[in-house]
Order: sequence, then C-alpha cells, then structure tokens
Amino acid sequence: MNNQKQQKPTLTGQRFKTRKRDEKERFDPTQFQESIVQGLNQTGSDLEAVAKFLDASGAKLDYRRYAETLFDILVAGGMLAPGGSISDDLTRTEFCLFTAQEDLETMQAYAQVFNKLIRRYKYLEKGFEEEIKKLLLFLKGFTESERNKLAMLTGILLANGNISAAVIGSLFNENVVKEGVSAAFAVKLFKSWIYERDINAVAVALRKVSMDNRLMELFPANKRSCEHFSKYFTDAGLKELSDFARNQEAIGSRKELQKELQEMMARGDNFKDVRLILIPWVQNIGTVTHLCSSADCPLSFEGVFIDRQYSPLLKAFTSQGASEIILLVKIQEYCYDNIHFMKAFQKIVVLLYKADVLSEEAILKWYAEAHVAKGKSVFLEQMKKFVEWLKNAEEESESEDEEEN
Repeated sequence: MNNQKQQKPTLTGQRFKTRKRDEKERFDPTQFQESIVQGLNQTGSDLEAVAKFLDASGAKLDYRRYAETLFDILVAGGMLAPGGSISDDLTRTEFCLFTAQEDLETMQAYAQVFNKLIRRYKYLEKGFEEEIKKLLLFLKGFTESERNKLAMLTGILLANGNISAAVIGSLFNENVVKEGVSAAFAVKLFKSWIYERDINAVAVALRKVSMDNRLMELFPANKRSCEHFSKYFTDAGLKELSDFARNQEAIGSRKELQKELQEMMARGDNFKDVRLILIPWVQNIGTVTHLCSSADCPLSFEGVFIDRQYSPLLKAFTSQGASEIILLVKIQEYCYDNIHFMKAFQKIVVLLYKADVLSEEAILKWYAEAHVAKGKSVFLEQMKKFVEWLKNAEEESESEDEEEN
C-alpha cells in the first residue's frame, strides 16, 4: 500500500482573464480634456449652461482623477505645463476665465460656476485650493490681463469661503515677488475681497492661517518696510489694508518689547535700565498701560496688584498730574473690560497711592470730574470711603499747618 500522499493537481499556463478591479486604469488626461473642451465649446459663453454641463458631466467623467486638468481648462482653456504655458498640440477652448471680460461682474459669475461645481462634488474642494496655489506660482507665465482676472476671481473666492487664505502663501515665492508681480496681483485680489466683504473679515481670515504678519513678503527684501507697504497700497486705493499692516507691525513690536521687559525683570535689572528701554517706545503713561494690557506681561495690572516691585516703573512715567489721571482712567477701563477685576479697582488704586505712583490730588480730581463712564457708579462707590479718608486727612493736614503758623 502506497502511504505517500498524492500531490494535488495545479493549474498551469497563461492567465487570460482578469477581474476589472485588478486592472489599473492608465492615466490619460488627453481624452478627459477632449470631453470637457467639446462640452465648453458647445455651451459657449453662457455660464449658466457651463455650470449645468459640468454638473451633469461629473456623473460620467472621473473628476476625482482629473481634477487638475479640469481646473486648468476652466481657467486657462487647456492643460498647463510648468511655468504656465499651454500645450499647442492638445485640444483647447476659447471659453475660459482667461478669455473672459476683465471686470468684477464677470469674475463674480465665474466664481459662481466654481462654487456650484465644488458644492456638487465636495471632494474637489482640496484639489481646487491646490490649483489656485499652483496658478499663483505661474503668474509670470500669464499676461497682465490674465493675472488681473485671476486676482479678482481669487479675491471673490476668498470672500465666499471657497478657498482658504493660505493660498496667499504662493505669492511669497521669490520668483513671483521679484519685478513687482506679487504686489500688483495683491492689489487686485484685496480690492475684490474687501469689496465683497470688509477689512475686518479679511483680517480674521488672514489671522486664522497666520498670514496677517507676512504681507510685507509681497515685496523684495530691500523694500520690506511699513512705509513702502503703506504708500504702495494707499496709492492703489487700499488705505484700509495699509492701516491693517501698520497695526500688525505695532502689535509685533509690542510683543517684542514685552518679551525684553520680561527677560530684564527676570534678571532683576534696575528699573532705571528698564525705563531706558521703554523711552524710545512710549511717550506717556497711556502707552505704558496699553503695553501692560496682556495678562502674561509682568507689567500687567495683575502684576502690579500682586507684586509691589513693578509700581516704581509706573511711577517713573507719572511725574505730572495729567499722567496720573490718564493712569487712573486706564485702570478704570481695564477693570471694567476685565470683569473679574471690577471689585479690585479700589485695592489697585490704594496700592499705587501707597507706592507714591498716584497722589491724593489726582485721585480726588478723578473722583470729582475726571473719571469716564465705564463702570462709573461701581467704581465711585468703591472709592467713596477712601476719598472721604483722603479729604479728612487733607483737612487735618491743613489745620496742623495753620496751627504751626
């Protein structure tokens, strides 16, 4: 008896059939381009018909696979080569963004085409943003008119929330910045963006992606100054943008100063040295208290209230009665704006009085006439007993002076 196991028969030879899911489709954007171009040529300049054609074609054509080709065609009329040129040997269409009229109304209509397409096919959202980033890198390869249309469209898309403000980062590329291409493009972009929304909405969007402090990079290194930026955009009719940039520079400088002050105080530097650092930056106590508005700054009112060692710095800037009144008003406004400090107003004032930062004359004048409306009734009530004590002390002092005379 043969105990040896017989080998199972095996299939040999060539495999003729494959499952469809095992076959990898060859990437062929030319056929996709022909289908899109043919449809655009049939719809012509009727953007409503274009939007309907694109909506219907998404069910038959692979938008996910050929998203870049699709957006290239809609913007430039055909597939773009590196640098922004279009291949002449492929099918092209004359019905695209770059051949449209150069006006805001037309660009708004094109923005609606993209908006409808991306809302219908949500997966195109990321690819569309990448397309805009790429197009901004190709600006030098486009004509001035093409750049202007793309700039207006980009501003409208930003205003509508179709793309993130992160796309502006492409404008900081050195190849685009030189020769003033980025700055000129930014003028058209921000004009249409602000027209659609306002400078506050623009500021929020820029801060969200940390672009608010990078606008100077629109210019070559030798022209990156607040003065040049301000003049350039003000002359272009964008004063609100130049004001925003100035404000951002001031905020950045303030943070740098706060950091330097923190380091000096951590080392225990003399307050005279600290004051020398502050003098070039500030002119009055109002600016000092504005500097101290950050809760993490050692000169904030939290710091002054908790630790008396900071009060000499304030004292250095309150050598006149007017500056003492300004300080009192700033403290009043600060305590009002920071509700957890509402009850601490009187304690802060008394502390600064004892540290010789505030005089009784300044406190009495603030109480009588120099206070502001913010929290007026609350703070006057808090100060009532202390003010009465000051008045009595003053009267006693005057009586003692009379007796001596």
